[in-house]
Amino acid sequence: MTLNELKIGEAGVITTVGGQGALRRRLLDMGLTPKTRVMVRKVAPMGDPIELHLRGYELTIRVDDAKNIEVEREDKQ
Repeated sequence: MTLNELKIGEAGVITTVGGQGALRRRLLDMGLTPKTRVMVRKVAPMGDPIELHLRGYELTIRVDDAKNIEVEREDKQ
């Protein structure tokens, strides 16, 4: 599944970061690297952008960019 498919409050672990060239480099530079745990904190009223919590900080990205990031949903315990 991709990052944009997670709902508010759900968490997942990044498995792969897609995209080409500058887009992929920008995503990796923002800390969206494989094996990183991310949680969806908020979604804007119109659905774009989404706010993520990862590595101890909040990051806001566009839904189009989130579609390039594959995640594995974390099981709720």
